[in-house]
Amino acid sequence: MAPSSDLRLVRQRLAAARNITVLTGAGISADSGVPTFRGADGLWRQHRAEDLATPDAFARDPKLVWEWYNWRRELIATKQPNAAHRAIVELERRAPAFWLATQNVDGLHRDAGSQKLSEIHGNIWKVRCTGCQAVSENRDVPISILPFCPHCGALLRPHIVWFGESLFAADLQQCSTVLKSCDLLLVIGTSGVVYPAAGFASVAKEAGAYVVEINLDPTPQSSLVDVSLQGRAKDLVPLLLDPT
Repeated sequence: MAPSSDLRLVRQRLAAARNITVLTGAGISADSGVPTFRGADGLWRQHRAEDLATPDAFARDPKLVWEWYNWRRELIATKQPNAAHRAIVELERRAPAFWLATQNVDGLHRDAGSQKLSEIHGNIWKVRCTGCQAVSENRDVPISILPFCPHCGALLRPHIVWFGESLFAADLQQCSTVLKSCDLLLVIGTSGVVYPAAGFASVAKEAGAYVVEINLDPTPQSSLVDVSLQGRAKDLVPLLLDPT
């Protein structure tokens, strides 16, 4: 558990902050039981996640890629937002200015009630047409394989940023704006190695923000931030809102 003196300090900073930005990664979803789908957790039918989540893989075998995403959707559908997700919603309610950027695609922040957010890697519950580019929500479990656009008949793909693809320009611009204007950045459950999110702490710090990290283990960003709290997001984030 994080030292009580650090917790008190972060509580005070959060209470005084007028403009708060939050970045979340896989660690907050892990507390809800969502697997990472990468590394040891990412092996599915002898395929690695890094080999399936690419434009080339989809072009080569869209049925295989959709079967993998359907499997992921079925797993995520059984999960619920945890106390950290709910605490971030409360933080959004309290803060005069607030924005959440998440690397997670599971939709749990939206399920918890977050409204001011950028899902910078996409959302597994959204589909995008490969023809007309229309984006829509799809909560079908299981999803029809292969799914086709109801408007133009072209093949649908997951609305996910795959390996080798750039983040959505509007999300990048929004994140740049909030990072340079916030007075406190809260980084929760992210390893600090996947760019561009790994650079968010540096951008906010250079703009004068107070930066707090919450993660199970130290990260490459730990020496950069003002306070690094080690522990589970579901345990620590709610404590930051508790005035006692």
